[in-house]
Amino acid sequence: MDRTTQLTIRRTGTTAPARTSGSPAPPGSHEITHSGAHVYDPDRPTGSLHLRAARVLEGNWTGTSTVPSHGLYPHQWSWDSAFIAIGLRHLSPLRAQTELETLLGAQWGDGRIPHIVFNPSVPLDAYFPSPDFWRSSTAGRAAGAPRTVQTSGIVQPPVHALAAWLVHQVDPGLSRSRSFLSRMYPRLAAWHRYLLHRRDLGGGGLASVVHPWEQGMDNSPCWDAPLSRVTPAAPRSFRRADLDHGSAEDRPTDLDYGRYVRLATDYRDGGYADGAGEFAVEDPAFNALLIASEHALAAIAQELGAAGTARHARAERLTAALVERLWDPAEGMFFCRDVYGGDGGDGESYGGDGDGYGGDARDGGESGALGSDRRSSESGAHGSERGSRSGALAPEQRSTESSAHASERRSRQSGARTSEQRSRTGALIPERSVAGLLPLILPALPRDIAATLVRTAGGPHFGLGGVARLAPSYDLTGHAFDPHRYWRGPAWFNTNWLLERGLRLHGEHGRAEELRAALLETADTSGFAEYVDPYTGEACGALGFSWTAALTLDLLHEPARADQTDRADRVDQSTHVVSHPGHRAFDKAQGTPPHTSHASHTTHTPHTPHSSFETGAKGGDRG
Repeated sequence: MDRTTQLTIRRTGTTAPARTSGSPAPPGSHEITHSGAHVYDPDRPTGSLHLRAARVLEGNWTGTSTVPSHGLYPHQWSWDSAFIAIGLRHLSPLRAQTELETLLGAQWGDGRIPHIVFNPSVPLDAYFPSPDFWRSSTAGRAAGAPRTVQTSGIVQPPVHALAAWLVHQVDPGLSRSRSFLSRMYPRLAAWHRYLLHRRDLGGGGLASVVHPWEQGMDNSPCWDAPLSRVTPAAPRSFRRADLDHGSAEDRPTDLDYGRYVRLATDYRDGGYADGAGEFAVEDPAFNALLIASEHALAAIAQELGAAGTARHARAERLTAALVERLWDPAEGMFFCRDVYGGDGGDGESYGGDGDGYGGDARDGGESGALGSDRRSSESGAHGSERGSRSGALAPEQRSTESSAHASERRSRQSGARTSEQRSRTGALIPERSVAGLLPLILPALPRDIAATLVRTAGGPHFGLGGVARLAPSYDLTGHAFDPHRYWRGPAWFNTNWLLERGLRLHGEHGRAEELRAALLETADTSGFAEYVDPYTGEACGALGFSWTAALTLDLLHEPARADQTDRADRVDQSTHVVSHPGHRAFDKAQGTPPHTSHASHTTHTPHTPHSSFETGAKGGDRG
């Protein structure tokens, strides 16, 4: 038996957290009853979709993390790793935890999670921009960049808390025995604090991206207008390694790439301080994922013994800010806001606070191991160590906390001064992107807005359930639409996975099941492509792409759920699952240290779920 076959086996007697006694087994699977519990036993034939997806992840595993694609993307990417962990949890919860631990091990002292963690064994000329471009350990010193690992200096969408919560849910016994959540929580809280405090460049409560690569949809037409203010870098000042692996017709133009390089160069040369650049955009998808992850952080806080109420309240305030600043009722969707564009004006200030291990003082009961007052929050980006529950910070991070805090204070003051001189309101960017549909993942989204988004997704601009097999990344009728060019029209698996979860969350089970079936079919026929033609499903970009394989696995392990009742009961069932023997067999085959699950770690306090993500449902040019 090869290692990827071992990876797919779930022994009789283990409980699959996603299954309920009333839900059907997925096609090609076997339903086994053991002691009254239903078990999802995945398809095992050599050519099965499940096994082929597992082989993609096995082939892209480096020993500590998973690359998106060995040829085009040979390092670790931030939001890729979050999506990969969500799928990988079904194969090896331990490896999924390791994926996130490796990424957060490169976190900066100011709280940011860099969008690339570089593998030192990869030649510098294999990818651009390479470590010698970003110069993180020197240019990022004031912001607390780690000294022992090289990273980029920008970020990507904050899916990480959501991923950590889902990874915990699939095997709570393993998670508790390894103190996974208690080690992750202070880092994730610092990450959100960075975005909510340092990146509120528009003054309205939402996080801004300062480079198109940060939003993840790198080449979207949404960036064309704000990028037009940027003077491109000289063409001969850099070499594009991406063209070694893809057609120029499918990639960003040289002009756009020159602007990307100029923005990144200026950000680096400014010591990665926020608020002084030429580009700042509030994006609906980036902020929707931040809000979903705030809900996940609240669930993590509850698992660790705190109330979590302040984080849920903060997530709802952010949802209101998202509607206030980015919703266009006439167009029926959310749009990006160019913070430095448009006519002046002053945005309404936002008072959300994300300090400390357990949130701000309004959390009330979050004291002791989870509590942290304003003073402890300001002593370092990760908060003070609080015994075994807080987890130890890496030495290089502890050594840079004081300087990072000073840098943060200076950067906030500088950013505030800069922002006062510019438009705080900015202007909405009139380009329809799939990002404008993704707030559908939010549980507190007003019902009428959710219904309107569903209609927009199925209308002429996105054609979901009609002319388009999968939702395109950009308006089918838009002036810049191209079915093959990077993020200017092709369909991507992660955005459609999020839409599928959002449709289910808001009761659109039929549409969600249609999208799920289309995703699985397209993953199968495209060879787990990076992205596809939205009309035909033709493969584009890299094949054997990790997040495509990972999210395929997640869809296979989360079969159709026409009956969405008893949601809270399913939470309780899933949180009492012990470590799976089949997972241990795979981990042993990989040479990963064995783990044990202790009964003393399985105590759980039930809570009312705030989103589909809390129940286990799912809710390139990369710099």
